[in-house]
Amino acid sequence: MARTEYYDDPEAPEPNSLVVAASAVVTDDQGRLLLQRRRDNDLWALPGGGMDMSDSLPGCAIREVKEETGFDIEITGLVGTYTDPRHMIAYSDGEVRRQFNICFRARIVGGELTISDESTEARFVDPSELDALPMHHTQRLRLRHFLDNRPTPYLG
Repeated sequence: MARTEYYDDPEAPEPNSLVVAASAVVTDDQGRLLLQRRRDNDLWALPGGGMDMSDSLPGCAIREVKEETGFDIEITGLVGTYTDPRHMIAYSDGEVRRQFNICFRARIVGGELTISDESTEARFVDPSELDALPMHHTQRLRLRHFLDNRPTPYLG
């Protein structure tokens, strides 16, 4: 299924769903960031996804990171909340999503790197490489907030 992201675009379709989602900034012992290249839009992104009815928000992030990268993680903090109504995600099946995302800080406690059918690649990226990667600016915002080591979570 293809995915198109819109931001502050008057041509964006109207949303028809609201999805609660969680993502995580996971680092290795060298300070590199765990990212995946999404199959549906070919952009680099943090691991994450929609919350299931049986999930807590931290549990959603833990489950999504495991499914998408193979790593078991422990949540260590909160990067922020991302609820900008100007950001829409349209899927080829007709869903147009407004997403409410909670982004956590996390560390690896087990597992090994794999990719899911949602990704074409997953790897650790040095922060100096981020500008060269194709990525939606909402992902860059989360990464910047993490790298800025903000004293309080971003609320937006």
